[in-house]
Amino acid sequence: MKLLDYTHPAPATNLALDESLLLVAEEGTGGEVLRLWELPSYAVVVGSGGSVPIDVNREACAADGVPVLRRASGGGTVLLGPGCLCFSVVLGYTHAPGLGDIPASNRYVLGRVLNALKSVAPAAVEGSSDLTVGGVKFSGNAQQRKRNFFLHHGTLLCGFDLGLVPKYLNPPERQPEYRRDRPHAEFVRNLPAGVAEVKRLLVEAWAPDGEYAPVPLARAEELVADKYARDEWTLRR
Repeated sequence: MKLLDYTHPAPATNLALDESLLLVAEEGTGGEVLRLWELPSYAVVVGSGGSVPIDVNREACAADGVPVLRRASGGGTVLLGPGCLCFSVVLGYTHAPGLGDIPASNRYVLGRVLNALKSVAPAAVEGSSDLTVGGVKFSGNAQQRKRNFFLHHGTLLCGFDLGLVPKYLNPPERQPEYRRDRPHAEFVRNLPAGVAEVKRLLVEAWAPDGEYAPVPLARAEELVADKYARDEWTLRR
């Protein structure tokens, strides 16, 4: 596994880069990677099957210039920005037993993340792939899968402005049972650690053995033009 600590200035290109890392691994020109990134500005990102009209306060986003995007993986709608560390892992199914199964692969990846964070907070997995402390969520996760490799990516709130979540996101269309209809303000929290410390802990836990190169930015820009920047993709639901 290699390390890619890289954030592109364009939010859509960051989403496309995650997918590009999966695609080049599947094609045999890339490989396993841990990517860490943090947007310098805010963006709303809807899951592949999510509903923009239901999940997003589009008027507030438009008024503040917050872009609304759609990713290629599942999961719920999230607000990204400063203080929200994104991590992305591309693994082959042969990396560990059971990774061909979605629940098992979630347990494997999230177990590594929990182990990384054990010195920071007594966290647990709730729902299908949320990380929580005391039943309050600080991390959401999703996957995109191909024949030989899968992408698992997630968010880790580390000093995020939580007051912006209910401003730009409506109550979600689908909720895990443990949420119990709690509003955003009661359902999300920050880890008691900053982005730099959490980055260090993740790198120690995954132990990549070098820097990832070359970065498939040209492939990412193709995906932006073909999909991520198109209303037909973002507003399809």
